[in-house]
Amino acid sequence: MKVTFQPNDVLIVVDVQNDFCPGGKLALDEGDEVVPVINAMIAQAQESDIPVFVSRDWHPRHHVSFDERGGSWPEHCVQGTKGAEFHPDLSVPDNARLVSKGARFDIDQYSAFDKTGLVSELVHMNVKRVWVVGLALEVCVKATALDAVKNDYETLLVEDGTRFIDRADAEKTRAELKDAGVIFK
Repeated sequence: MKVTFQPNDVLIVVDVQNDFCPGGKLALDEGDEVVPVINAMIAQAQESDIPVFVSRDWHPRHHVSFDERGGSWPEHCVQGTKGAEFHPDLSVPDNARLVSKGARFDIDQYSAFDKTGLVSELVHMNVKRVWVVGLALEVCVKATALDAVKNDYETLLVEDGTRFIDRADAEKTRAELKDAGVIFK
């Protein structure tokens, strides 16, 4: 897919980590299929001098979101583990801005905007429009896209650059995102 980036755009790549790809602890069956699409978008962003932000789940051991502590998820993306690393084929540029979330002991953070400083950075850069891709549609991609809209950014979500956990939930998520003003590409 050819993307037409404009000045004051950014690309936000959400959580393309080993634990969310086949073989990972919280794997999406086709999670790794987003990598070529996202790599092409990253290359286009770099050619157009568009900033790339790459978020990651970055949980401490025994995080509050893990089922061992009464949370909703099995252990995943623990700091310093192979599962927390980005997919090995993801071409993260050297100048990408890293956004770590879920590192707090007391709360989970689904959105790349949630207490990460991302809004402040985008305001400083005079960003008007954000492109969102990554994993998983119904969780962190959704939260990031909704927060982008809430912060008054024109928000574009590239469907080929994301995958879902459950088809029925994905349909509900798409409807919710469209109702919120997210533009699907």
